[in-house]
Amino acid sequence: MLPGDPGKENVMEQSGTIANIKLVHNKTELIHYIRVKLRNIPWWLVGIILIALLTAYVIVTRESFRNAFLFIRTGLAITITTTVISYLIAVTLGLLTGLGRISSNTLFRNLATMYVEIVRGIPMLVLIFFIAFVGVPGIVDGIKSLGTWCNDSGLTGIGSALIALENNAIPMNTRAVIALSVTYGAFLAEIFRAGIQSIGRGQMEAARSQGMTYWQAMRFIILPQAIRNVLPALGNDFISMLKDSSLVSVLAVRDITQIARLYAGRSFQFRESYLTLAVLYLTMTVFLSMVMKLIERRIQKNEQA
Repeated sequence: MLPGDPGKENVMEQSGTIANIKLVHNKTELIHYIRVKLRNIPWWLVGIILIALLTAYVIVTRESFRNAFLFIRTGLAITITTTVISYLIAVTLGLLTGLGRISSNTLFRNLATMYVEIVRGIPMLVLIFFIAFVGVPGIVDGIKSLGTWCNDSGLTGIGSALIALENNAIPMNTRAVIALSVTYGAFLAEIFRAGIQSIGRGQMEAARSQGMTYWQAMRFIILPQAIRNVLPALGNDFISMLKDSSLVSVLAVRDITQIARLYAGRSFQFRESYLTLAVLYLTMTVFLSMVMKLIERRIQKNEQA
């Protein structure tokens, strides 16, 4: 074509139009991509991190908040220790009770059901008071009665040791652990029961047909699958126990809640005390939640592999 040819000018205009269309299309895709990414960002986590960072900055820069934090953090060891020990005992108690709930033995099934229903029907704070001030002293009295019986039977050595046990010899930390364990044992029992019942009956029948006993099949076939299925629920209950461990402060256990109350009552710095306390619990629970999500993703990847 010759210069100034209208056909050439039309081709150039069409090329420019196509380029503009592609540019607009690319911009639209880019905007859509950015929107999707922004929508998928866990903004709740970002908000919590910002709150924690802001609180940390205030603690570092303001003396009143720093003093509150240094005082309250001394109770972290008690809070964590009480939660971990109570949870381990509760898992054992919950597993045994869950097995009792599905047992064909009428006595075991009814005892397990009664325990679960009683615990679920009483508020946790009331249970803590009852176990600490009624249940534990009752057990001590029973042990002393057993010691008296041992003395009457001629077992003076054992009897004297049992009679020497006093109620005030059991510290409140131990009573708090017992109370949390008994309470959460009932909740975990229902989780284990549901997990076991989620496994098809055919697997138990197949295991029994291979010559396994009921308990062998339960131990090697059913329970590993059930525990894997209920692992997220077990993790959630551990987080719940960490938060509910604050209730043991009513027993004067020196966890972070009790220490925060003492500090606030002594210094009248309620804002500093309870804001620090809230952020400490929030930080621990969010961290545990993230760990549980990582474990769940790992389990899902293993199942898909």
